[in-house]
Amino acid sequence: MRRNQNRRKLEQMLSESVKVALEGISALAALGLAAGGCAYAAMAPRSQIFGDTLVAPQGRGQIALTFDDGPNPAWTPQLLDLLAKHRAHATFFLVGKHAMEEPYLTRYIAEAGHVIGNHSWSHPNLALASPRKVRDELKQTKQTLEHITGAPVRFFRPPYGARRPDVLAAARDLGMIPVLWNAMTNDWAERSGEKIGHKLSERIDLLGRRGWAANVVLHDGAPERLGVDREPSIQAARILLERYIGVRRFVTVDAWV
Repeated sequence: MRRNQNRRKLEQMLSESVKVALEGISALAALGLAAGGCAYAAMAPRSQIFGDTLVAPQGRGQIALTFDDGPNPAWTPQLLDLLAKHRAHATFFLVGKHAMEEPYLTRYIAEAGHVIGNHSWSHPNLALASPRKVRDELKQTKQTLEHITGAPVRFFRPPYGARRPDVLAAARDLGMIPVLWNAMTNDWAERSGEKIGHKLSERIDLLGRRGWAANVVLHDGAPERLGVDREPSIQAARILLERYIGVRRFVTVDAWV
């Protein structure tokens, strides 16, 4: 009888241990899902969980070419010549410290009819920055761009697409609409303009088949310094312009507001 009692106690102990273990696994799984959900909300370009952002509307006939991390005195002028040749306009999300160093190039972008947007002052991950740092990065850049161009800055793109609810709120408090994207490659690392152009063309065509406009990201500059080689990105822009001019309508992001 005592042996049976001991066996029942052991079985009960084992049952409780398994229950505790399962509860622990469930808790860890829930934490993992929560972390994954936060990462998606903070980084996924089309996520609207942390707040509304402008991506692209329905309308397969439109393409918005957007360029990040400029101005770049080595390559932005060539890009501007390319756009002028095709009578197309684009949206340039400028890094504030670069714009301060290149005021004439910044002004020329605006005078050529392109839209200028705010890409922060120093290109940090704003999802990890303090609220004060976020506001300072956006405000300083907005003031600098508006002083140089004499025109209001209405659009903001967070570096890396990283945001929190207060990042988006800070942008809106400063009178700016947050803008993300739905077509991008690793053009900052890829050395073949043809590969970049091909991948983006595939993405644009897929979006078109699904009835969506394309909000394309390329990089004419780099956050760390001026003068970075962006020839592959400019080649990719040429490929897209030559392929879609007359087939699709190139717009700037303000057409979608």
